Amino acid sequence: MGMDKRETAAREWLESIIGKSQSQDAAGEGVWKGGFFDALSFSGLRISRVQAGQALCSFRVPAHLTVKWNKSVSAQDGEGNWQAGAMATVMDDVGAAAIMTTEGLIKISVQFDISYFSPARTNEEVEIDARIMEHKGGRRLTAVVVEIRKKGNGQIVAVGRQWMTSGRPFHSNL
Repeated sequence: MGMDKRETAAREWLESIIGKSQSQDAAGEGVWKGGFFDALSFSGLRISRVQAGQALCSFRVPAHLTVKWNKSVSAQDGEGNWQAGAMATVMDDVGAAAIMTTEGLIKISVQFDISYFSPARTNEEVEIDARIMEHKGGRRLTAVVVEIRKKGNGQIVAVGRQWMTSGRPFHSNL
């Protein structure tokens, strides 16, 4: 698979997740019952750039992904901060897309560290920037760093560092 085809496949894979979020009620029952957790977290994600070794997206934090909105959370902060789990889901998938641009397949996380620096709140716009940092074991393991920054002032919200490994090749049927 050539580089342009890999970049296109990575973009199409991200778009397929975004498409699921648009075809379902993002905060509704259908998402939870239909296995659309990634789609729930991707509701409103926009792809800015997908190129060799990088995936860059922007996102306005929706209310349904904040602690304030989720009435079932026992320790609410009342500020409407983007939930850490939803943020991690976005980081994981955008990181996988960055790897797909050079590897041509989806890899799975085997180690994932996230440092949270500042909150992102409802309606704040952020940028998610995933970049490949290193390959090991004949490209079997790939390290990717994903940064989330506030779009207005560049303030770091979170930084994720993960190692991903190959399973079987992802074959796009898009």
